[in-house]
Amino acid sequence: MPYEPQSMRENVCKVIIVGGGIAGLTAAAWLSKKGKKVLLIEKNEDCGGLVSSITRNGFHYEAGVRALLNAGIIFPMLHELDIELEVVKSSVSVGIEKEILHIEDKNSLYKYKDLLIRLYPESKADIEKLIKIIRRIMKDVDVLYGIDNPVIKDLWRDKRFIFRKLLPWLPKFLLTLRKIDKLQMPVEDYLKAIVKDPSLRDIITQHFFRKTPSFFALSYFSLYLEYFYPKGGVGKLAEAMEHRLRELGGEIKTGTVINRVLAGEHTIMDQNNVAYHYESLIWAADLKTLYKITDTRRLSERIRLKFEAKKKMMLAGRGGDSVYSLYLEVDEPLESFKQIAHGHFFYTPSKQGLGEVHTEELNKLLRNWQNDNKKQVFVWLGKLTRLNTYEISIPGLKNPDLSPKGKTGLIISFLSDYDLFEKVYESGWYTEFISELEKLVLSVLSDSVFPMLKDKVLNQFSFTPLSIKNRVSSSEGAITGWSFQEPIPVINQMARSARSVLTPIPSIFQAGQWVYSPSGVPMSILTGKLAADKVLKKS
Repeated sequence: MPYEPQSMRENVCKVIIVGGGIAGLTAAAWLSKKGKKVLLIEKNEDCGGLVSSITRNGFHYEAGVRALLNAGIIFPMLHELDIELEVVKSSVSVGIEKEILHIEDKNSLYKYKDLLIRLYPESKADIEKLIKIIRRIMKDVDVLYGIDNPVIKDLWRDKRFIFRKLLPWLPKFLLTLRKIDKLQMPVEDYLKAIVKDPSLRDIITQHFFRKTPSFFALSYFSLYLEYFYPKGGVGKLAEAMEHRLRELGGEIKTGTVINRVLAGEHTIMDQNNVAYHYESLIWAADLKTLYKITDTRRLSERIRLKFEAKKKMMLAGRGGDSVYSLYLEVDEPLESFKQIAHGHFFYTPSKQGLGEVHTEELNKLLRNWQNDNKKQVFVWLGKLTRLNTYEISIPGLKNPDLSPKGKTGLIISFLSDYDLFEKVYESGWYTEFISELEKLVLSVLSDSVFPMLKDKVLNQFSFTPLSIKNRVSSSEGAITGWSFQEPIPVINQMARSARSVLTPIPSIFQAGQWVYSPSGVPMSILTGKLAADKVLKKS
């Protein structure tokens, strides 16, 4: 396709950022604070991406992440941008069958040990060994997130931070990095040498993404203690970032899809064939899309070859697990649910564990897929819903204003496979499949932990992996970037994270959940800041 002549360029900006999720908002706000002329382009009518909230019939829900983790990044970033955000603690409960534990402090780990021993008495020695390992990892997490991340801090203005906190912390941090590197193996494999009972291994791991690195999986007990929730919903974080960006003079253009990057011309094109010229481009959207739509013809041969090699890696990779979410409006007061669990609740209705249900059994279904095997899929779906682990969020228990008086909104989620939902959709029985899935989830939870769901549900709706892909254009509907089951085509070592934002093209940088693994909201914010710093250094 030929390049547009210079006269067709209708917009010129020093820095253009594509993707209005939390990474793009961070980069845009930081650059605007530093005096750069910034244009942020977002495909949807609203910014926020997976850090957003929705309202329906007076019920407030999260459209993406259910709670946030500071990780030494979010709060200092807000401070540096002069953003005030009112937050509350997002307390966590963990339940297996009739056993429910409210996690209050670090000593709750030993109550968790007792809970597991009650359920799996024959595995007492293995459980005690595992708890000791988790306790050691919790100490490493204390070091890892022990101070504000120095990448976020303006160190030139805060010499006191350097000498009183950063320098004493660095040796411990470097030692912790070595420990993390030693625990990169998938948690399922790591636990086989510690826990003999496969059901117990499942209960410990099945709410993590498949093949999650062991350090990050087994650090969960520390993370549960640190979850927080913005008053008004998680989307308030993105709203605050967007508001601050506008205050600083940044421009935002929503409802705009970028479908071509003409790298040699420093130009991008939108769906209406409008051209935008940049000095620096930060791509904070789906990374596969960047490599698919970038034209490198006017770049040097060396850059083109490097880009093509990187493109091959990117397109060969797959997004990680996606998520299915059932949203409920329930005619039951918050107090009824508060007596059972906190507002962030990980619940497994059976101690049996998933076994091969979500691995080999699912893979077999997908390999031998036929349009008429609906009955077989529904039988499998029944097992999945009975044995799975659910992440249940009740926004009203974190902030009572988020549910109508006397009623409760719930979000019930579990990790899901994008390919399954795509196959069902292509086979023509997607609506029936979703209806059956909603019915099964409600049946499982009303027969176990929430009996009030039997006849008190007023309305319900679902988000699926296909919904996520359609809404945020995330490859394979992924919610935290790349799959751990495939070779990861981006940096996944913390010591090299500063390089995660570089692309083979010197004027283009990348940010967000796709550019570093494992990723989440803190890493998305960090990469947004790192990409902004690279732009500032380049200019």
